[in-house]
Amino acid sequence: MQSNDARMLLHCAVPTAVAGVVAAVVSGVFAGGKGAIGAAAGALVVILFMGMGLYVLQRTAKSFPHLFQAMGLLLYTTQILLLFVVLVVFRDTTLFDTRTFAFTLLGATVVWVAAQGRAYLKAKIMYVEPEGSAPGDSKPAASGANS
Repeated sequence: MQSNDARMLLHCAVPTAVAGVVAAVVSGVFAGGKGAIGAAAGALVVILFMGMGLYVLQRTAKSFPHLFQAMGLLLYTTQILLLFVVLVVFRDTTLFDTRTFAFTLLGATVVWVAAQGRAYLKAKIMYVEPEGSAPGDSKPAASGANS
């Protein structure tokens, strides 16, 4: 993983984890221990799903740059559908409070997407890879009229 990719993951995962901790504390106060567990589980699911998606998207961008935009749309659609499947699967669980789980899942997803958007805006990523010039390489001729 390149430093840009690791920085992007860090800038997305940290705010989402902080939001998960806040949600767990608030849920613990209002819904008890099961609420705190549900909130923590919701934040963890979002961090795992979105982190894996970011990793897949970065690998696709490096391997198939022409498919980057289509892959991004497909990936986000798939992530939202998988989060819906997780909600349906854990609908009747007694391990944790499902309402806090669902609200934290929604809130953590919004925090992740907002943090990812902010991280992309702040990142200084070149869209053209410059050619490296090693010592001893000949410089390209300047274009234009030379007399």
